[in-house]
This record gives sequence, C-alpha cells and structure tokens, in this order.
Amino acid sequence: MSADPSIHTIDTGFQRAAFDAAYLIVENGRAAFVDCGTSLAVPAMLQALADAGLTPDAVDWLLLTHVHLDHAGGAGLLMQQLPNARAVLHPRGAPHMIDPARLIAGATAVYGEEEIARSYGRIDAIPAERVVIADDGHRIDVGGRTLLLVHTPGHALHHYCVWDDRSRSWFTGDTFGLSYRELDSAQGAFIIPTSSPVQFDPDAMKSSIQRLLACQPIAMYLTHYGRVEGVAARGDDLLEQIDAMVAIGRQCDGRPDRHRHLLAALRALYLERALAHGCSLDQEAVARVLAMDIELNAQGLACWLDRGRR
Repeated sequence: MSADPSIHTIDTGFQRAAFDAAYLIVENGRAAFVDCGTSLAVPAMLQALADAGLTPDAVDWLLLTHVHLDHAGGAGLLMQQLPNARAVLHPRGAPHMIDPARLIAGATAVYGEEEIARSYGRIDAIPAERVVIADDGHRIDVGGRTLLLVHTPGHALHHYCVWDDRSRSWFTGDTFGLSYRELDSAQGAFIIPTSSPVQFDPDAMKSSIQRLLACQPIAMYLTHYGRVEGVAARGDDLLEQIDAMVAIGRQCDGRPDRHRHLLAALRALYLERALAHGCSLDQEAVARVLAMDIELNAQGLACWLDRGRR
C-alpha cells in the first residue's frame, strides 16, 4: 500500500543520510511535526513546511515521542520559529525540555563539548507555557484529524507513540525498533530493537510493541528510519530478538570484559538474522550500518543488568 501523501518524511541529517527522521502531518492547512532531530535540523524542518505549501504559523503541534537528543534536541530552537505551536511531552520528559540543563550536562559528560556542538548544536529550553503534558490516551486535533498518544515504556520511561487513525499508522519513535532502508530485502524491512541506555526494560518493551500491534496498523513510521510495512512480521521479529538479547545479557553478565562480550554476541545475533533475511549487503557492510546501534544496545543491556542487582 502506498504511503499517505499527507505524511511527509523529513531527513534531519543527523549522523548520516536516512538515519534520523522527523515527520510532518498536514490536514486542512494545519500541521503537526512528530519529533524534530537536533537544532541543526531546523532548516530542514522549515523547508519541509515550505515544500508542503505551508508557513510556520500553520504548525499547531510539535509532538516529541521522547527527549533523547536525536529526537528532541532541536525542539527549543524550532519552537522559536513556530509562533502558534505547542510542544507535547510525556510527563516524565517535559521537565527536561523546560529546563534542559541535565540533558546538556549528561550529553556533554558522555560526548564532550566539541562533539555536542558538532552533532547536536544548540539545546534551547521550551517555555513552560508552551508545553502540553500528554497522559496516556491524550488526544490532539490537527485540522480536524485526531491523533492519539499512548505511553510506551521499554526504550525509555518518558516515551509515547502517536496513532493516526486516518492512515492506520503509528509514529513509533524508538519503541518499534530500528530499520534502515539499505537493509531491506525481498522479505521486506529488516528490523532490530533499540535498547540504548539508560532505561531499557525488555518486558515493558514487549508489552508496548504488543499494544501497538493490537491496533492492526498498516504501517509504522520509525525515527530510524522511515515508513515500514509488513508490521505483524516485523513485530514478531522484534519480540524474538528482545528475548534473544535478554539471553545474551544473562550469558555475558559477570564475565570479565562484559562489554566486549555483549558487543560480539549482539553483532553475531544481528548478522545471523540479516543473512537469514536476505539482506543484499555483505556481512561487514551490515555490521558497519549497525555499528552505532550495536554499541548503544550493548550499553543499554548493561544498564538493565546492573539495575537488576540494585
């Protein structure tokens, strides 16, 4: 089934092409963005509006699935360009957008000031009066089109997904995993879960995925990356892999140099599944595409293992 023409995919340019997406939903001359990438993506977001024949004052909502910087780092700067928009955030995420000091400090501690400037640019606050708190089941209106927001923990405690009944699709942030188009095959999209630190919870992630699948969606719009069909099969893939990742975590826990063992085991898992999926890239090329995600997934598994011992 072809994509809904009222939904526009925006490549935010984060890290590489076709890695990090935001979305523009247009209905009756009004608009909503779903996620926004970093502040370096603001020109691309505004260009997407212009390409859709809209001006910034047509945007009513900026929906931030969660506050990880590749999804929401540019929200404060973008909101300065959208005079009528309100930012919609999970109750746990809203304080970090109103006062991003902890986000900035945490990211700087991990990456350093130079890398933050290079990859993320400015991280500005969103004024509290322009923030809407979305409890589970929150609904918003975009030009007469209703969007439903549901809480989906597993990747992060402050995560929600967006259901668009018009297109029978979910905007999934990171809840429905990662799927890069260069790994597609005749079997469809190749997909893996994302357990990046620090709040990975495999049971919660499985429950969230099952909640999304219960709506029998036609498609999922992933941040990493783009529109994915064959949803039921992709959901089965994710649930199987979460169980496999949990087993890997338990097998590697307590071993010397645990991180190295986690990396090797996750790499082997994903390459085996890519081969079975019929990905056209060779194994080393697949590993290069997934390198960042393998590293982050290993870190997320480690956080989950350590949390279980507290």
